[in-house]
Amino acid sequence: MNTNELYGKLTALTKRTLPGYWGKRILSQLEYMNRVSYVQDRKWDGAILPVVEWLLARVDNEGAITERTALQAESMLAECGPAAKSYTLHCAAHAHLDMNFLWGWAETVSATLNTFRTMLDLLEEYSDYLFSHSQAAAYHIVEQYDPEMLEEIKARVQEGRWEVTASTWVEADKNMPSGESMARQLLYAKTYLSQLFGLDPDSLQIDFEPDTFGHSINVPEALNHAGVKYYYYCRGHNDNGHHLFRWESPSGRSVVAYKEPHWYDSRIEPEMALTVPEFCSRTNMTTMLKVYGVGDHGGGPTRRDIERIRDMQTWPIFPNIQFGTYQQFFALTERIADSLPVIREELNFIFTGCYSSESRIKLANRMSENMLGEAELFGSIASLFTSARYFGEELGDAWKKTCFNQFHDILPGSCVLETREHAMASFQEIMATAGSKKSYAIRKLAEQIDTSAYIIADEDVRESMSEGAGPGVGVHLFRMGASERGRGKTRIFHLFNSSVRAREELAEIVIWDWNGHIDSIQFQDSEGQSVPFQYIDRGFIEHWGHYFLRVLLKVNVPAIGYSTYVMTEKDGDMTRLSANDFYLAEQNLPPIEKYEFVLENAHLTARFDTQRFTITSLIDKHTNREYIDPANTAGVFRFIEEDTFNGGGNAWLVGRYRHVEPLIQWNLESCEIGEGFLRQSITIRTTFRSSKLKVIVSLDRDSCALNYKVECDWHEIGKKDQNTPQLNFYMPVKVDCKFFKYDVPFGTIDREGMEFDVPGNSFVAAIPTQRDVKRSVMLLTDSKYGFRSDGQAMAITLLRSSHSPDPYPEVGMHNFQFSVCLTDYTSTQEMLQESYHYQHPLEAVSVRPSRGVLPLVNSFVTLERGQVSIAAIKVAERSAPNRWIVRLYETEGEQTTVSLKFSEKVKNAYFVSIVEQKTDGVEISINGSNITFDVGASSLASICVEFDCD
Repeated sequence: MNTNELYGKLTALTKRTLPGYWGKRILSQLEYMNRVSYVQDRKWDGAILPVVEWLLARVDNEGAITERTALQAESMLAECGPAAKSYTLHCAAHAHLDMNFLWGWAETVSATLNTFRTMLDLLEEYSDYLFSHSQAAAYHIVEQYDPEMLEEIKARVQEGRWEVTASTWVEADKNMPSGESMARQLLYAKTYLSQLFGLDPDSLQIDFEPDTFGHSINVPEALNHAGVKYYYYCRGHNDNGHHLFRWESPSGRSVVAYKEPHWYDSRIEPEMALTVPEFCSRTNMTTMLKVYGVGDHGGGPTRRDIERIRDMQTWPIFPNIQFGTYQQFFALTERIADSLPVIREELNFIFTGCYSSESRIKLANRMSENMLGEAELFGSIASLFTSARYFGEELGDAWKKTCFNQFHDILPGSCVLETREHAMASFQEIMATAGSKKSYAIRKLAEQIDTSAYIIADEDVRESMSEGAGPGVGVHLFRMGASERGRGKTRIFHLFNSSVRAREELAEIVIWDWNGHIDSIQFQDSEGQSVPFQYIDRGFIEHWGHYFLRVLLKVNVPAIGYSTYVMTEKDGDMTRLSANDFYLAEQNLPPIEKYEFVLENAHLTARFDTQRFTITSLIDKHTNREYIDPANTAGVFRFIEEDTFNGGGNAWLVGRYRHVEPLIQWNLESCEIGEGFLRQSITIRTTFRSSKLKVIVSLDRDSCALNYKVECDWHEIGKKDQNTPQLNFYMPVKVDCKFFKYDVPFGTIDREGMEFDVPGNSFVAAIPTQRDVKRSVMLLTDSKYGFRSDGQAMAITLLRSSHSPDPYPEVGMHNFQFSVCLTDYTSTQEMLQESYHYQHPLEAVSVRPSRGVLPLVNSFVTLERGQVSIAAIKVAERSAPNRWIVRLYETEGEQTTVSLKFSEKVKNAYFVSIVEQKTDGVEISINGSNITFDVGASSLASICVEFDCD
């Protein structure tokens, strides 16, 4: 038979059939059976064509397809029935609830409660109806605002008619949150839901992400590590065209992934059956999943949906239609799991604007992650070594707030003013919790450090006013905000390091109300050796009745530990002072006749254009390699106008660059250049359009990074009928490269250059094609996620005034930092460590001298061996302080042996999952205070370490 003949006549019948139930019913069955015949070698064409021809004749005679005609046609197709029913359409309900999308918190709560009320009512009315819902945060809303409803949901869960599909706190963004945030999404969701509903955590096996804007490459790694086996998503590229596949992380761990063939927010329509035969043929299954229910603003399945499913169950030439759950469908995939195609790549990219829109929310996310991690680390140490209280519940609540703000419309910035206000208010609560608990822990540790050698007998401190000065100062910079505790002329500072590596770098010290002479200040380390320092401020500055002076100090601090530095007054006659004693009272400008702006240390030389302050030369002094091509302007801030054509320029999409304007007219405010400075710097200002920009470019002694400290007073407004303004930083390099390295959750990824924005957790680095080039250029940020790399250039998207849905997303003052680094791109571990140090500065705390049991310099945890990066150290959930969780991941793509040294004897150590359940695996070797174990290539590992504190 000529298949075109069947197709043509079926098309003609469709066009000539008037709207109506019976016409729709028989046409849908004919279309479906035609698809069945197609995948079965046109086996049923001979049975279908006569019925189509007969119906065409009936339509010509009667003008419509009546009930009698449709039923007779179904009877004529009876021989096709078994083939039609050999397939099943598994209908799983849900109600997509966007958290604070285009509305505020109160509306999210209302939408959640009203949606769940509707679902409970339908479950009561229809005994065969089943409902599924994700997001632990939604159940937390019910628990908080309608506990009676929660009891109804619990009953339906126990009955098996309400499926909990949540394994994450919210349906979060999968690109910008850190790997540890990804772990916390899983940990807190599984822990909370298992306790709330009495479920086995292992039964929560589905990560349901219908609307998430892309999926990072290590998502399967984290899911596998948390006992999640299945992944449902809708948005996300999959160039291979597979809708059911095994998604494998670089380590080889995988999940079964289902990419929605239709749309997650859909209704029950007969057309849904048309893709079933092809799907089943391609996957070797006999069942296809159909996700249905009104969503985004909640709602869920309607009465019409349920009634239609019930009706279609009676259609004889149609697939079996059944109510079902996601778990039931995914269980069926296990039969063919080993034969599924394997995808080994990230499922990106979707919305390029979401990596930079609403930059305040993004800054809040990065700072929340950083501060919470430090609070847990130092809290764990303090609870073990000083018996201080560990605030696990409080920090967990703060983590849950952070996880909530990672929802796929909040962190990506595709939201409105009310969303941002709620996120930023929550951010303040997070930082208050994390900052206070971190401060508490560090103070408890500091109290136990023996500084009795610095006690000055009979010191007259009656005129001292320093104690308690500066309460809360530094919190706005996302630091601890601890008050001055020292007094007199001898001040003691402990520098705390949260990194697993020892650090030798500059640290900022704040001196309060010191009544000595400024030129007589000196610093010494714990061994009495003089320590170089540099004033930041030009004399003491008044602050709420006290006076402070900031100082840069060259310090050396051991891994996850502290060191001690002492400020004293030099001996000698200091009664006579001159202006020369205050070198910062004068500008350290180059000679008028020869303006040269060069920042240089032992590692690099950076030369700046004397008019435009762009980078004209960047030389690695170890190799004498030049990284700047004079033909390409480098290190330049650019004002960009994005085209708004076809949706561009909104929060979701970066528009075509229609106008690029380098900012090259700067005013020089100050500069401090020369070998005598610990930190050399150039401070410049400019105005453009309606905005102002101040930049301090600095180079620290022994550093390989040019740091850019930026203050931008931004007043650009995007207009849909005009353009979207953007500020970015552009850095072309003299390096031949095809690929660029980005840090992503639990690792890194190499991507080809692309002329659009892509996400990175904190950096992008050029990967040279020349094998003899061992170092390259990296752009490293403290709070930005959107990068662009193509050809030989990299760029950071700093600010974007998208025109919708929030018409004024960025107006006001912005403070952020980024750096241009020379880095060893061949060592991912080193790059990740550089990023960690950049985002986790050393923390200084002042103390009074006292007796204690801890030494002046100490390390609590040291990574002695292994190519890994530490993601977290915390006390195990609801546990004694002598049980720690250490989470880490391999960085170089090859198996590594890890050795960790603790300052307390280890009693036991074993591998656990993300939800902190013991897992099967090789034993961990214990030798006193050391543990040794292997970590697979690109693998994530969590270890429970139990200390012997008897």
